Amino acid sequence: MRWATGPRRFHPLIAVPSAPIDSRSATTHKMPDTARTLGVWLARLIIERVPLHGKQAIPVSMEPGDKHEKNYERPIAARYVDPCELVWLSTAQRLGLHIRRSPLVFSATDGSGRLQLSTRDDLDPDDCLAQMLLHEICHWCTNGVETYGERDWGFDLDGPTDPREHAALRLQAWLADQVELRTMFGPTGVYRQYYNRIPSDPTQPIDDSEWEAVVCQAANLAIERIQQDPWHPHVIEAMHTTARLREIVGPYVNDYSSEHEEDSLPSLWVV
Repeated sequence: MRWATGPRRFHPLIAVPSAPIDSRSATTHKMPDTARTLGVWLARLIIERVPLHGKQAIPVSMEPGDKHEKNYERPIAARYVDPCELVWLSTAQRLGLHIRRSPLVFSATDGSGRLQLSTRDDLDPDDCLAQMLLHEICHWCTNGVETYGERDWGFDLDGPTDPREHAALRLQAWLADQVELRTMFGPTGVYRQYYNRIPSDPTQPIDDSEWEAVVCQAANLAIERIQQDPWHPHVIEAMHTTARLREIVGPYVNDYSSEHEEDSLPSLWVV
């Protein structure tokens, strides 16, 4: 605690106006700013020999009363959810899919509507729920609505590559093209090499092989299905909402810097 030492001594850190200002009569442009007002208030306390706390420079007699309880425990009434994840988690719910995280898989379905995705700590930096969920939806649509009730959309995961894998990637590219986000919505696994070779028109083959003919035929059917129930309008609405989110964050991405010192990767919203 300290006291003012005399009626004309002022604290060296307090800015005091050369002449008093009557705030009741002053015009708007002559009103003192907050710092000057606080300085005058503290100067008056010192002149009047009001005891102050040594560090906080507030009167000892001031107490918050019941406005501040040191043992208060704040109730947690909500959870913060990334806006893009909220959009896609809600889209999954509208499609009858229930997302759960597991470190044991990258992605897997059990035929009951339960879709397991790997935990965030086990994913690559450019993996995101929006892209992963869209990829699974494209598998479901490409393989047929009835595969909702089959494990892993009816794929034999231990068998050879199925042409429907590539057809689903073409559907994924077609959907992403509707909002000009093909790169952002690209798969991050081994199938990215095929995705990157898909022409600007996702329905056109890469070459004249029989494989590509079968893939493109399946992709065309999938593009027709995705515009029907149960996927429409939920999937395309989620795509457009994601595009609007990108527009919102657009003015900020160039100034983005990760809070992790060794992380030099740009934001996925840039690509």
